[in-house]
Amino acid sequence: MTAIKSHQAEQFLKTLGPRCQAILVFGTDAGLVLERAQTAARRLAAATQPPGELLRIEDSDLENDPDRLLVEVQTMPMFGGPKVVQTRASRRVTAQVLKPLLDEGALAASLVVEAGNLRPDDALRGLFEKSKTAAAIPCYADEARDLDGLVRETLRQAGMAIAPEAQQALVNRLGADRALSRAELEKLLLYAQGSPRIELEHVDAIVGDASELAIEKVVLAAASGQAGRAVAEYDRVIASGESPQTVIAAVQRHFQRLHRIRMAIEAGRSMDDAMRQIRPPIHFKARPQLEAQCRAWSSGALIDALSRIGQSARAARLNSALESALAERLILDLASLAAERPPGRSGGV
Repeated sequence: MTAIKSHQAEQFLKTLGPRCQAILVFGTDAGLVLERAQTAARRLAAATQPPGELLRIEDSDLENDPDRLLVEVQTMPMFGGPKVVQTRASRRVTAQVLKPLLDEGALAASLVVEAGNLRPDDALRGLFEKSKTAAAIPCYADEARDLDGLVRETLRQAGMAIAPEAQQALVNRLGADRALSRAELEKLLLYAQGSPRIELEHVDAIVGDASELAIEKVVLAAASGQAGRAVAEYDRVIASGESPQTVIAAVQRHFQRLHRIRMAIEAGRSMDDAMRQIRPPIHFKARPQLEAQCRAWSSGALIDALSRIGQSARAARLNSALESALAERLILDLASLAAERPPGRSGGV
C-alpha cells in the first residue's frame, strides 16, 4: 500500500478493512499516535465476523517471552475472529523482526505498531510503506484547521455552543498533543456546564493560566542548554502545584515551534519571515532567545529532540507515579543536547 499522508489519516481509518493486515502509526504527537493506533485496532477487530480479539503486548511482556509477539500474530484463533495485536516499536520489535511476517504473508492476525518520529529512510517506516498489505500513518502536531475541527466535533457531541472569539482563543492554546488537547476540552466543558455557551472568559479561566510564564522559564532554559537553571525552575513549577505532564506538553510545543521555524529557514526564508509565520505570535521578550536557539539547533537535531519528548509524554501518561522523574530527566537530556550546540552554529543530530 502507499504511504498515508497526514491529512488523509482520518479518512483512511474510517474505511479501514481486513485487507490491511498491518499498520504502523508514528510521529511526534504521542497522544495522536496512541489515539489513532487504538482506533485502527478497534476497527480492524470489528471488520471481521465474528469480531476479532484485541490484544496488547508491551516490551516488558517480551522480556520473559521474547517470541510471544511472533507466536500471537502467526496463530489462528480457535474461537472468534482473527486477533488484532497492538504493540510498540522497541529493541525487540524492529523492522528486522517484522520483515519476514510482512514479506512472506505470515500474519494470521492484524498487527498495529506504534512508534515515535521516524525519518523517511527509516527501515521500519519503509517496511510498512512498501508492503502491499500494510500502511504507515504519520501523526504530527495538529494544525489550526485540525484543531478547529477537533473543537467543533467535541463541542457538537457535548451539545455545547461556543462564541467565535472563545473558539479562536481555544485553538491558539491547544495542539501540542492530541491527548492533552482532548483533556483540556473535557476540563473546559465541565467548567462551562450550565452556561448557554462557552465564552472567552471560560477559556481564559480554565485553559492555560498565569503558570504559563513560569513554565516558559523551564522550557527556554532547557532549550538553551542551561541545565541547572531549567531544573531549578522546574522544581518551583512543580512545588506550585503544576503537573509534570503540563511541563512536558509545554516543552513539546516549544520544540515543535523551533522545528517549524528552522524548516522555514532551511527552505530559504529569513529569520524574520520564519518568526512572523508562527501563531500565536512570539512575544518580543522571548524572541532573542528563540532566535539563538533556532541558530543553534538543526532540523535533524530537533527531530531527535521531538522523538525523545514524544516518548517521555507517552511514558508519563502511562505511569503517573514516574511522571515527575520522567519530566526532569527529559529536561536534563534536552539541556545536555542544547549545550552541545552553542549559539552561532547549527548543530548536527
